[in-house]
Amino acid sequence: MATDLTISVEDRPGGLASVGEALGNAGINIEGVCGHGMEGRGIIHVCVHDGAAARQALEAAGINVEGEADAILGEAVPGADQPGTMGPMARGVADAGINVRNVYLATNSRVVMVTDDNAKLMGLMANMM
Repeated sequence: MATDLTISVEDRPGGLASVGEALGNAGINIEGVCGHGMEGRGIIHVCVHDGAAARQALEAAGINVEGEADAILGEAVPGADQPGTMGPMARGVADAGINVRNVYLATNSRVVMVTDDNAKLMGLMANMM
């Protein structure tokens, strides 16, 4: 399973670069990333395969890792670049009673999801294929 790390940096030029440099220098690939500025802080989510190594590299670079969660890094989503793809997928997750805590796109049209029931989501995804 992949890991979603929640990172907090100062909301200024270079915050995102420092995250990329710390992980790149440690040989850790970023599978997916999203971020936003809020109240003087940059909140960045990165999806990686080795959460422990990524956390270690970030903290060694003086970067604050505020959270870590198991994440589902899905396969490429057919039609991800077409209108109307997300709605039915999200509706299926909602109808299964799964609460999505974090979602963002990863490389190669894959989706990263952190939910309140990752096992149930994995079952749902298996039945969609």
